[in-house]
Amino acid sequence: MQGNVAMCGRLNISDDPFVMELINWLGVDSHNPNMRENINWGRFKRATDTISIVRQSEGQRVISDATWWLLLDKTEDGFKPSRYTSFNTRYDKLDVPRSAGYIPFRQSRCIIPAKGFGETEFINKKPVHYYDMEAVDGEAIAFAGLYRQWLHPDTGELRLSCSVITLPPHDKLRHIHSKAMPLILPQNERLVSAWLDPAYQQVENFQFLLNPHLPQDLIAYPIDKPSLHNTIGAAETIVKDRQRAQ
Repeated sequence: MQGNVAMCGRLNISDDPFVMELINWLGVDSHNPNMRENINWGRFKRATDTISIVRQSEGQRVISDATWWLLLDKTEDGFKPSRYTSFNTRYDKLDVPRSAGYIPFRQSRCIIPAKGFGETEFINKKPVHYYDMEAVDGEAIAFAGLYRQWLHPDTGELRLSCSVITLPPHDKLRHIHSKAMPLILPQNERLVSAWLDPAYQQVENFQFLLNPHLPQDLIAYPIDKPSLHNTIGAAETIVKDRQRAQ
């Protein structure tokens, strides 16, 4: 975890028709019959796992595999996650010139399509509860991410890595996770186009995104533990916020 603003590292990228619909809406080539097979699906994706990101490359929106850990170290024959925690990038580090997210925030933003995410609340470093949150039926979530590209000097391997941008805690979610929330992008074509465009570097226009905000309803429910995923209490609907001025 990074400092006082972190989210627990798990994502739900299950093979859901509405996640696929979001990927198509984002402009990834939907005519490729093998695209679904190329997506790294999984209900329980942890930090350092391989996940799928949507990015813009050479003017085209593509879906690519990326290690969910922004900073990688070179090994003899590949890469490994750095010892520096980097599956999240804090909102207040984006404008710090020597931080890991400074250049990616300006040059290599991405979107991580998912059905939901999980949070673990800790007290004195011990977990007190686990919650999963999902988009309501008919919707999926577009997480705001950053990515980096790595080229191995000896093997020639090209690897992508990524992180999820995190914000301060949202009042509606504090009873679930008191430390932070992930940045969920409004599914607005103009905003998404700017976010994915590597040539768009007027990042001051993204400042409004860096305050806690829920652009869509979420279903939250307590579970026994992420690996078993048994519901142990009633689900609740976390109602979205009103649309904010941009």
